[in-house]
Amino acid sequence: MSPKQQRGEATVDRLLTAALEVYTSSGQSGFTINAITKASGVSLGSLYHHFDSFDGLAAALYTRCMEQLFDEMIAALSRARTARTGVRALVTAYLRFTEEQPDAALFIHGSAYSGYLPAHSDRIRTAKAAKMAVIADWLQPRIEAGEIAPLPAPLIEVLVMGPVTEAAHRWLSSTYDMDLTQAARILPDRIWRSLQPP
Repeated sequence: MSPKQQRGEATVDRLLTAALEVYTSSGQSGFTINAITKASGVSLGSLYHHFDSFDGLAAALYTRCMEQLFDEMIAALSRARTARTGVRALVTAYLRFTEEQPDAALFIHGSAYSGYLPAHSDRIRTAKAAKMAVIADWLQPRIEAGEIAPLPAPLIEVLVMGPVTEAAHRWLSSTYDMDLTQAARILPDRIWRSLQPP
């Protein structure tokens, strides 16, 4: 990698890191292009050079946080040997990521209702699909062996991710009383039971 490319990557990293810090400290209302350039020390022109727009930067940050979450889940899944331990690994890895990296988890959950992702939905969908494909490749032999119910992939995703996503969302919000330790104790086996063959 050339020195110019290294500087470019360092600038991108600085902008994304500053953007997450701004979002965490100031919330959605304070998540502005001016706040990010000020926090990062990177010029507005450089931000536009690397991301084209504020929405592009926000979508890149969302993608980065989402990929970090999926990387944690995939790493946990790769250590599992049975369908049950694999499903449990996915659930506990998601909850652990939420607890250990609450800033990234909060951005993922907060971005779901934002206006800056739709213009970049194709890029985000492609990044997510690549991660989901790894999980699907791990699950498919277990489905074929009859260890997991032969459900459509989108429904398997809903059954696994739906409850854990909602638990994480509630824990990240000050509105609800959610105990992540309790969720990590109860949800893995409950979710696993929803995937067992009849």
